[in-house]
Amino acid sequence: MSVRPTAARRDFLKAAAASAGAAATVNLAGAFAAGNEVTKVGLIGCGGRGTGAVRNILDAEAVLNPQAPKVEIVAVGDVFKERARAAADQFRAVDQKDPNKKDEKSPFFKYAAQVKLTPETTFDGLDAYEKVLNAGVDLVILATPPGFRPQHLEAAVRAGKHVFCEKPVAVDAAGIRKCFGLVDESKKRNLAIVAGTQRRHQKGYIETVKKLHDGAIGGVKAARCAWNNNGIWFNARKPGEKDAAYQLRNWYHFLWLCGDHIVEQHVHNLDVVNWVMQDHPVKAVGLGGRAARPVGEPAEVGQIWDHFAVEYEYKNGVKLFSYCRHIPGETDVSETIVGTKGNCRVDQYRIGREEVGSDDRDPYVQEHIDLLNSIRAGRPLNELRGVTESTFTAILGRNAAYACKTLKWDDALAADDATMPKELTLESSIEVTPAPTPGSWKLPARRA
Repeated sequence: MSVRPTAARRDFLKAAAASAGAAATVNLAGAFAAGNEVTKVGLIGCGGRGTGAVRNILDAEAVLNPQAPKVEIVAVGDVFKERARAAADQFRAVDQKDPNKKDEKSPFFKYAAQVKLTPETTFDGLDAYEKVLNAGVDLVILATPPGFRPQHLEAAVRAGKHVFCEKPVAVDAAGIRKCFGLVDESKKRNLAIVAGTQRRHQKGYIETVKKLHDGAIGGVKAARCAWNNNGIWFNARKPGEKDAAYQLRNWYHFLWLCGDHIVEQHVHNLDVVNWVMQDHPVKAVGLGGRAARPVGEPAEVGQIWDHFAVEYEYKNGVKLFSYCRHIPGETDVSETIVGTKGNCRVDQYRIGREEVGSDDRDPYVQEHIDLLNSIRAGRPLNELRGVTESTFTAILGRNAAYACKTLKWDDALAADDATMPKELTLESSIEVTPAPTPGSWKLPARRA
Protein backbone atom coordinates (compact mmCIF):
# COMPACT_ATOMS: atom_id res chain seq x y z
CA MET A 1 0.00 0.00 0.00
CA SER A 2 1.36 3.41 -0.96
CA VAL A 3 0.57 6.87 0.21
CA ARG A 4 -2.01 8.74 -1.84
CA PRO A 5 -2.15 12.51 -2.04
CA THR A 6 -4.97 14.18 -0.11
CA ALA A 7 -8.22 14.81 -1.95
CA ALA A 8 -7.30 18.47 -2.36
CA ARG A 9 -3.89 17.60 -3.69
CA ARG A 10 -5.35 14.98 -6.07
CA ASP A 11 -7.66 17.66 -7.48
CA PHE A 12 -4.71 20.00 -7.85
CA LEU A 13 -2.62 17.37 -9.59
CA LYS A 14 -5.40 16.63 -12.06
CA ALA A 15 -5.88 20.29 -12.86
CA ALA A 16 -2.16 20.90 -13.16
CA ALA A 17 -1.71 17.86 -15.38
CA ALA A 18 -4.49 19.04 -17.68
CA SER A 19 -2.91 22.46 -18.15
CA ALA A 20 0.69 21.25 -18.29
CA GLY A 21 0.21 18.02 -20.21
CA ALA A 22 0.67 19.41 -23.69
CA ALA A 23 3.80 21.29 -22.73
CA ALA A 24 5.23 18.30 -20.92
CA THR A 25 4.64 16.13 -23.96
CA VAL A 26 6.45 18.54 -26.25
CA ASN A 27 9.35 19.02 -23.85
CA LEU A 28 9.91 15.42 -22.82
CA ALA A 29 8.93 13.07 -25.61
CA GLY A 30 11.66 13.80 -28.11
CA ALA A 31 14.34 14.38 -25.50
CA PHE A 32 14.13 11.11 -23.62
CA ALA A 33 12.44 8.45 -25.73
CA ALA A 34 15.59 7.43 -27.56
CA GLY A 35 15.51 4.34 -29.74
CA ASN A 36 12.59 2.37 -31.09
CA GLU A 37 12.65 -0.68 -28.84
CA VAL A 38 9.46 -1.62 -27.05
CA THR A 39 9.66 -2.05 -23.27
CA LYS A 40 7.74 -5.21 -22.41
CA VAL A 41 6.30 -5.07 -18.91
CA GLY A 42 5.17 -7.85 -16.60
CA LEU A 43 3.19 -7.49 -13.38
CA ILE A 44 3.80 -9.71 -10.34
CA GLY A 45 1.06 -9.18 -7.79
CA CYS A 46 -2.35 -8.18 -9.18
CA GLY A 47 -3.90 -6.36 -6.22
CA GLY A 48 -4.88 -2.72 -6.15
CA ARG A 49 -1.34 -1.36 -5.99
CA GLY A 50 -0.15 -3.63 -8.79
CA THR A 51 -2.99 -2.73 -11.15
CA GLY A 52 -2.49 0.91 -10.19
CA ALA A 53 1.20 0.73 -11.09
CA VAL A 54 0.34 -0.67 -14.52
CA ARG A 55 -1.96 2.29 -15.11
CA ASN A 56 0.83 4.60 -13.90
CA ILE A 57 3.45 3.26 -16.32
CA LEU A 58 0.99 3.46 -19.23
CA ASP A 59 0.16 7.04 -18.25
CA ALA A 60 3.87 7.79 -18.04
CA GLU A 61 4.47 6.49 -21.54
CA ALA A 62 1.53 8.57 -22.78
CA VAL A 63 3.49 11.64 -21.63
CA LEU A 64 6.75 10.49 -23.16
CA ASN A 65 5.49 9.04 -26.46
CA PRO A 66 1.84 9.98 -27.03
CA GLN A 67 1.89 9.24 -30.75
CA ALA A 68 3.94 6.04 -30.76
CA PRO A 69 3.97 4.47 -27.29
CA LYS A 70 6.72 1.91 -26.68
CA VAL A 71 5.43 0.22 -23.50
CA GLU A 72 3.47 -3.02 -23.70
CA ILE A 73 1.91 -5.09 -20.93
CA VAL A 74 2.74 -8.68 -21.87
CA ALA A 75 2.38 -10.82 -18.71
CA VAL A 76 0.66 -10.83 -15.31
CA GLY A 77 0.93 -13.16 -12.36
CA ASP A 78 -0.68 -13.57 -8.95
CA VAL A 79 -0.88 -16.33 -6.39
CA PHE A 80 -4.66 -16.42 -6.92
CA LYS A 81 -5.99 -17.40 -10.35
CA GLU A 82 -9.12 -15.26 -10.14
CA ARG A 83 -7.08 -12.17 -9.32
CA ALA A 84 -4.65 -12.70 -12.21
CA ARG A 85 -7.53 -13.19 -14.63
CA ALA A 86 -9.39 -10.15 -13.29
CA ALA A 87 -6.30 -8.00 -13.76
CA ALA A 88 -5.84 -9.25 -17.32
CA ASP A 89 -9.48 -8.41 -18.09
CA GLN A 90 -9.09 -5.01 -16.47
CA PHE A 91 -6.04 -4.14 -18.54
CA ARG A 92 -7.72 -5.34 -21.73
CA ALA A 93 -10.77 -3.22 -20.78
CA VAL A 94 -13.06 -6.22 -21.04
CA ASP A 95 -16.73 -5.42 -20.42
CA GLN A 96 -17.70 -7.52 -17.40
CA LYS A 97 -21.28 -7.84 -18.65
CA ASP A 98 -20.17 -9.01 -22.09
CA PRO A 99 -16.61 -10.43 -22.32
CA ASN A 100 -16.77 -10.09 -26.11
CA LYS A 101 -17.00 -6.31 -25.84
CA LYS A 102 -14.66 -3.57 -24.63
CA ASP A 103 -15.60 -1.22 -21.80
CA GLU A 104 -15.15 2.22 -23.33
CA LYS A 105 -15.42 3.83 -19.88
CA SER A 106 -12.45 1.89 -18.54
CA PRO A 107 -9.30 3.99 -17.90
CA PHE A 108 -7.40 1.25 -19.75
CA PHE A 109 -9.56 1.46 -22.92
CA LYS A 110 -7.27 4.05 -24.52
CA TYR A 111 -4.31 1.71 -23.96
CA ALA A 112 -5.90 -1.37 -25.52
CA ALA A 113 -3.31 -1.61 -28.31
CA GLN A 114 -0.50 -1.75 -25.73
CA VAL A 115 -1.96 -4.70 -23.79
CA LYS A 116 -0.69 -7.96 -25.30
CA LEU A 117 -1.95 -10.35 -22.62
CA THR A 118 -3.20 -13.82 -23.49
CA PRO A 119 -4.38 -16.75 -21.36
CA GLU A 120 -0.89 -18.19 -21.90
CA THR A 121 0.75 -15.14 -20.30
CA THR A 122 -1.68 -14.88 -17.37
CA PHE A 123 -0.14 -16.90 -14.54
CA ASP A 124 -1.15 -17.97 -11.06
CA GLY A 125 0.33 -19.83 -8.11
CA LEU A 126 3.23 -19.21 -5.77
CA ASP A 127 5.60 -19.69 -8.71
CA ALA A 128 3.77 -17.15 -10.91
CA TYR A 129 6.65 -14.70 -10.47
CA GLU A 130 9.04 -17.11 -12.18
CA LYS A 131 6.63 -17.56 -15.07
CA VAL A 132 6.30 -13.80 -15.56
CA LEU A 133 10.08 -13.38 -15.52
CA ASN A 134 10.34 -16.05 -18.22
CA ALA A 135 7.63 -14.51 -20.42
CA GLY A 136 9.89 -12.23 -22.45
CA VAL A 137 9.57 -9.17 -20.22
CA ASP A 138 12.12 -6.37 -20.02
CA LEU A 139 10.74 -4.77 -16.86
CA VAL A 140 8.74 -6.18 -13.97
CA ILE A 141 6.47 -4.48 -11.47
CA LEU A 142 6.73 -6.17 -8.06
CA ALA A 143 3.57 -5.54 -6.03
CA THR A 144 3.08 -8.68 -3.97
CA PRO A 145 2.88 -8.61 -0.15
CA PRO A 146 6.22 -7.29 1.17
CA GLY A 147 7.31 -10.60 2.71
CA PHE A 148 7.95 -11.90 -0.81
CA ARG A 149 9.85 -8.84 -2.02
CA PRO A 150 13.44 -10.02 -1.31
CA GLN A 151 12.84 -13.34 -3.10
CA HIS A 152 11.20 -11.67 -6.08
CA LEU A 153 13.83 -8.93 -6.29
CA GLU A 154 16.58 -11.51 -6.28
CA ALA A 155 14.88 -13.49 -9.04
CA ALA A 156 14.34 -10.36 -11.15
CA VAL A 157 17.95 -9.21 -10.78
CA ARG A 158 19.32 -12.67 -11.57
CA ALA A 159 17.06 -12.76 -14.64
CA GLY A 160 18.44 -9.37 -15.78
CA LYS A 161 15.15 -7.46 -15.59
CA HIS A 162 14.59 -3.81 -14.83
CA VAL A 163 12.33 -3.38 -11.78
CA PHE A 164 9.69 -1.17 -10.33
CA CYS A 165 9.14 -2.47 -6.80
CA GLU A 166 6.71 -1.35 -4.19
CA LYS A 167 7.90 -0.44 -0.72
CA PRO A 168 8.80 -1.84 1.74
CA VAL A 169 11.38 -4.25 0.31
CA ALA A 170 11.49 -6.67 3.27
CA VAL A 171 9.91 -7.44 6.65
CA ASP A 172 12.87 -8.88 8.58
CA ALA A 173 16.66 -8.70 8.87
CA ALA A 174 17.18 -11.71 6.60
CA GLY A 175 15.28 -10.01 3.79
CA ILE A 176 17.11 -6.74 4.34
CA ARG A 177 20.50 -8.45 4.10
CA LYS A 178 19.43 -10.02 0.82
CA CYS A 179 18.34 -6.65 -0.56
CA PHE A 180 21.58 -4.97 0.48
CA GLY A 181 23.42 -7.79 -1.29
CA LEU A 182 21.46 -7.09 -4.48
CA VAL A 183 22.47 -3.40 -4.65
CA ASP A 184 25.91 -3.96 -6.16
CA GLU A 185 24.76 -6.95 -8.20
CA SER A 186 21.95 -4.98 -9.85
CA LYS A 187 24.30 -2.07 -10.59
CA LYS A 188 26.87 -4.40 -12.16
CA ARG A 189 24.12 -5.74 -14.38
CA ASN A 190 23.16 -2.15 -15.30
CA LEU A 191 19.59 -2.64 -14.07
CA ALA A 192 17.13 0.04 -13.07
CA ILE A 193 15.35 -0.46 -9.73
CA VAL A 194 12.87 2.26 -8.86
CA ALA A 195 10.98 1.98 -5.58
CA GLY A 196 7.46 3.02 -4.66
CA THR A 197 8.74 5.84 -2.45
CA GLN A 198 7.12 8.29 -4.82
CA ARG A 199 7.79 11.36 -2.68
CA ARG A 200 11.37 11.24 -4.00
CA HIS A 201 9.91 11.87 -7.48
CA GLN A 202 7.40 14.50 -6.39
CA LYS A 203 8.33 17.98 -7.55
CA GLY A 204 7.31 19.80 -4.38
CA TYR A 205 9.19 17.38 -2.15
CA ILE A 206 12.28 17.56 -4.36
CA GLU A 207 12.27 21.37 -4.30
CA THR A 208 11.75 21.48 -0.53
CA VAL A 209 14.42 18.94 0.33
CA LYS A 210 16.89 20.73 -1.95
CA LYS A 211 16.29 23.92 0.04
CA LEU A 212 17.07 22.01 3.23
CA HIS A 213 20.24 20.52 1.75
CA ASP A 214 21.25 24.02 0.67
CA GLY A 215 21.01 25.21 4.29
CA ALA A 216 17.68 27.03 4.28
CA ILE A 217 17.05 26.21 7.96
CA GLY A 218 20.67 25.78 8.99
CA GLY A 219 21.78 22.56 10.64
CA VAL A 220 19.16 19.98 11.53
CA LYS A 221 18.47 19.85 15.28
CA ALA A 222 15.54 17.38 15.33
CA ALA A 223 12.81 15.82 13.20
CA ARG A 224 9.30 14.48 13.59
CA CYS A 225 7.22 12.35 11.26
CA ALA A 226 3.86 10.61 11.49
CA TRP A 227 1.30 8.47 9.75
CA ASN A 228 -1.66 8.50 12.11
CA ASN A 229 -4.97 7.46 10.61
CA ASN A 230 -7.77 4.91 10.81
CA GLY A 231 -7.70 1.15 10.38
CA ILE A 232 -7.22 -1.13 7.41
CA TRP A 233 -9.34 -3.61 5.44
CA PHE A 234 -9.94 -7.21 6.53
CA ASN A 235 -11.41 -10.17 4.59
CA ALA A 236 -13.45 -12.85 6.33
CA ARG A 237 -12.21 -16.44 6.07
CA LYS A 238 -13.95 -18.41 3.33
CA PRO A 239 -15.49 -21.78 4.24
CA GLY A 240 -12.73 -24.40 4.30
CA GLU A 241 -10.02 -21.86 3.48
CA LYS A 242 -6.54 -22.95 4.56
CA ASP A 243 -4.29 -20.74 6.68
CA ALA A 244 -1.89 -19.81 3.90
CA ALA A 245 -4.60 -18.62 1.50
CA TYR A 246 -6.44 -16.80 4.30
CA GLN A 247 -3.31 -15.01 5.44
CA LEU A 248 -2.34 -14.10 1.89
CA ARG A 249 -5.74 -12.50 1.36
CA ASN A 250 -5.24 -10.66 4.66
CA TRP A 251 -1.54 -10.07 4.25
CA TYR A 252 -1.57 -6.71 5.99
CA HIS A 253 -2.44 -8.34 9.33
CA PHE A 254 0.30 -10.98 9.55
CA LEU A 255 3.91 -10.17 10.38
CA TRP A 256 5.60 -12.56 7.93
CA LEU A 257 3.77 -10.86 5.06
CA CYS A 258 3.43 -7.23 6.16
CA GLY A 259 6.06 -6.52 8.81
CA ASP A 260 3.49 -4.40 10.73
CA HIS A 261 2.08 -1.07 9.65
CA ILE A 262 5.15 0.91 10.73
CA VAL A 263 7.03 -1.02 8.04
CA GLU A 264 4.36 -1.23 5.38
CA GLN A 265 3.04 2.33 5.56
CA HIS A 266 5.05 4.63 7.85
CA VAL A 267 8.18 3.77 5.82
CA HIS A 268 7.17 6.66 3.53
CA ASN A 269 7.65 9.29 6.22
CA LEU A 270 10.78 7.66 7.59
CA ASP A 271 12.18 7.65 4.06
CA VAL A 272 11.64 11.40 3.76
CA VAL A 273 13.59 12.07 6.96
CA ASN A 274 16.42 9.76 5.84
CA TRP A 275 16.45 11.65 2.56
CA VAL A 276 16.75 14.98 4.37
CA MET A 277 19.43 13.59 6.69
CA GLN A 278 21.23 11.82 3.82
CA ASP A 279 21.75 8.96 6.25
CA HIS A 280 19.91 6.40 8.36
CA PRO A 281 19.53 6.18 12.16
CA VAL A 282 22.02 4.19 14.23
CA LYS A 283 19.68 3.24 17.08
CA ALA A 284 16.07 3.41 18.24
CA VAL A 285 13.86 2.93 21.29
CA GLY A 286 10.09 2.83 21.23
CA LEU A 287 6.76 1.68 22.55
CA GLY A 288 3.35 0.72 21.24
CA GLY A 289 0.79 -2.03 21.27
CA ARG A 290 -2.48 -3.45 20.04
CA ALA A 291 -5.35 -1.55 21.63
CA ALA A 292 -8.17 -1.19 19.11
CA ARG A 293 -7.84 -4.07 16.67
CA PRO A 294 -10.26 -7.02 16.94
CA VAL A 295 -9.79 -9.41 19.85
CA GLY A 296 -9.60 -13.14 19.13
CA GLU A 297 -7.36 -15.95 18.00
CA PRO A 298 -4.29 -14.54 16.23
CA ALA A 299 -4.81 -16.97 13.34
CA GLU A 300 -8.15 -15.26 12.69
CA VAL A 301 -7.66 -11.61 13.67
CA GLY A 302 -3.97 -11.15 12.91
CA GLN A 303 -1.07 -10.09 15.06
CA ILE A 304 0.05 -6.60 14.06
CA TRP A 305 -0.05 -3.65 16.45
CA ASP A 306 -2.14 -0.52 15.92
CA HIS A 307 0.17 2.16 17.37
CA PHE A 308 3.89 2.91 17.60
CA ALA A 309 5.95 5.76 19.01
CA VAL A 310 9.68 5.53 18.28
CA GLU A 311 12.64 7.76 19.06
CA TYR A 312 15.45 7.33 16.53
CA GLU A 313 18.96 8.73 16.74
CA TYR A 314 21.30 9.48 13.82
CA LYS A 315 25.06 9.23 14.19
CA ASN A 316 25.36 13.02 14.47
CA GLY A 317 23.07 12.92 17.51
CA VAL A 318 19.93 14.27 15.78
CA LYS A 319 16.74 12.73 17.16
CA LEU A 320 13.74 11.74 15.04
CA PHE A 321 10.39 11.32 16.81
CA SER A 322 8.21 8.94 14.84
CA TYR A 323 4.51 8.12 15.33
CA CYS A 324 2.07 5.89 13.48
CA ARG A 325 -1.41 4.74 14.38
CA HIS A 326 -4.32 2.67 13.03
CA ILE A 327 -6.94 3.92 15.47
CA PRO A 328 -9.89 6.18 14.57
CA GLY A 329 -9.07 9.78 15.34
CA GLU A 330 -7.33 12.80 13.92
CA THR A 331 -5.29 12.12 10.79
CA ASP A 332 -1.67 13.23 10.63
CA VAL A 333 0.57 12.25 7.72
CA SER A 334 3.55 14.57 7.89
CA GLU A 335 7.27 15.26 8.13
CA THR A 336 8.72 18.19 10.09
CA ILE A 337 12.38 19.26 10.33
CA VAL A 338 13.63 21.59 13.06
CA GLY A 339 16.78 23.54 12.20
CA THR A 340 19.12 26.01 13.83
CA LYS A 341 17.73 28.83 11.66
CA GLY A 342 14.11 27.78 11.20
CA ASN A 343 11.64 24.95 10.73
CA CYS A 344 10.30 23.10 7.70
CA ARG A 345 7.02 21.27 7.24
CA VAL A 346 8.26 19.08 4.38
CA ASP A 347 4.92 17.54 3.38
CA GLN A 348 3.45 21.06 3.00
CA TYR A 349 6.53 22.36 1.13
CA ARG A 350 6.78 25.12 3.71
CA ILE A 351 9.78 26.69 5.42
CA GLY A 352 8.51 28.96 8.15
CA ARG A 353 5.50 30.61 6.53
CA GLU A 354 6.92 30.49 3.00
CA GLU A 355 5.85 27.86 0.48
CA VAL A 356 8.98 26.67 -1.31
CA GLY A 357 7.68 23.91 -3.57
CA SER A 358 4.75 22.98 -5.81
CA ASP A 359 3.47 19.95 -7.70
CA ASP A 360 2.75 19.65 -11.40
CA ARG A 361 2.19 15.92 -11.96
CA ASP A 362 0.95 12.86 -10.10
CA PRO A 363 4.13 11.46 -8.48
CA TYR A 364 2.88 7.93 -9.13
CA VAL A 365 3.21 8.72 -12.82
CA GLN A 366 6.40 10.75 -12.46
CA GLU A 367 8.30 7.87 -10.86
CA HIS A 368 7.59 5.76 -13.95
CA ILE A 369 8.60 8.60 -16.25
CA ASP A 370 11.90 8.76 -14.38
CA LEU A 371 12.29 4.99 -14.59
CA LEU A 372 11.64 4.80 -18.34
CA ASN A 373 13.81 7.82 -19.07
CA SER A 374 16.73 6.35 -17.16
CA ILE A 375 16.55 3.03 -19.00
CA ARG A 376 16.31 4.65 -22.41
CA ALA A 377 19.16 7.03 -21.67
CA GLY A 378 21.38 4.10 -20.70
CA ARG A 379 21.75 5.46 -17.15
CA PRO A 380 19.40 3.19 -15.18
CA LEU A 381 18.16 4.71 -11.95
CA ASN A 382 18.85 2.41 -8.99
CA GLU A 383 17.10 3.26 -5.71
CA LEU A 384 17.52 -0.09 -3.99
CA ARG A 385 20.00 1.01 -1.33
CA GLY A 386 17.89 3.97 -0.22
CA VAL A 387 14.62 2.08 0.03
CA THR A 388 16.37 -0.81 1.80
CA GLU A 389 17.80 1.59 4.38
CA SER A 390 14.40 3.19 4.90
CA THR A 391 12.73 -0.21 5.20
CA PHE A 392 15.22 -1.28 7.83
CA THR A 393 14.75 2.02 9.64
CA ALA A 394 11.11 0.98 10.04
CA ILE A 395 12.03 -2.58 11.07
CA LEU A 396 14.53 -1.27 13.63
CA GLY A 397 11.87 0.97 15.16
CA ARG A 398 9.31 -1.83 15.18
CA ASN A 399 11.67 -4.22 16.96
CA ALA A 400 12.75 -1.56 19.46
CA ALA A 401 9.09 -0.92 20.29
CA TYR A 402 8.32 -4.64 20.59
CA ALA A 403 11.28 -5.02 22.95
CA CYS A 404 10.80 -1.70 24.83
CA LYS A 405 14.56 -1.51 24.62
CA THR A 406 17.16 0.55 22.79
CA LEU A 407 18.37 -1.40 19.75
CA LYS A 408 21.35 -0.55 17.59
CA TRP A 409 21.20 -0.71 13.79
CA ASP A 410 24.15 -3.09 13.45
CA ASP A 411 22.88 -5.51 16.12
CA ALA A 412 19.38 -5.64 14.65
CA LEU A 413 20.73 -6.13 11.13
CA ALA A 414 22.91 -9.05 12.28
CA ALA A 415 20.03 -10.82 14.07
CA ASP A 416 18.94 -14.29 12.98
CA ASP A 417 15.55 -12.85 12.11
CA ALA A 418 13.76 -14.66 9.26
CA THR A 419 9.98 -15.00 9.23
CA MET A 420 9.09 -16.53 5.85
CA PRO A 421 7.49 -19.99 6.35
CA LYS A 422 9.45 -22.93 4.98
CA GLU A 423 8.06 -24.95 2.05
CA LEU A 424 5.05 -22.69 1.67
CA THR A 425 2.03 -23.89 -0.33
CA LEU A 426 -1.52 -22.58 -0.56
CA GLU A 427 -2.55 -25.60 1.51
CA SER A 428 -0.07 -24.87 4.31
CA SER A 429 -1.15 -24.65 7.92
CA ILE A 430 0.70 -21.70 9.43
CA GLU A 431 0.94 -21.24 13.17
CA VAL A 432 0.34 -17.64 14.20
CA THR A 433 1.86 -16.41 17.43
CA PRO A 434 0.02 -13.74 19.43
CA ALA A 435 0.81 -10.09 18.79
CA PRO A 436 4.16 -9.24 20.40
CA THR A 437 3.81 -8.29 24.06
CA PRO A 438 5.60 -5.02 24.76
CA GLY A 439 8.78 -5.66 26.67
CA SER A 440 8.58 -9.46 26.39
CA TRP A 441 9.68 -9.68 22.75
CA LYS A 442 13.40 -10.24 22.34
CA LEU A 443 15.64 -9.60 19.37
CA PRO A 444 16.83 -12.96 17.97
CA ALA A 445 20.47 -13.82 18.58
CA ARG A 446 23.09 -12.93 16.00
CA ARG A 447 23.17 -15.37 13.13
CA ALA A 448 25.96 -17.91 13.24
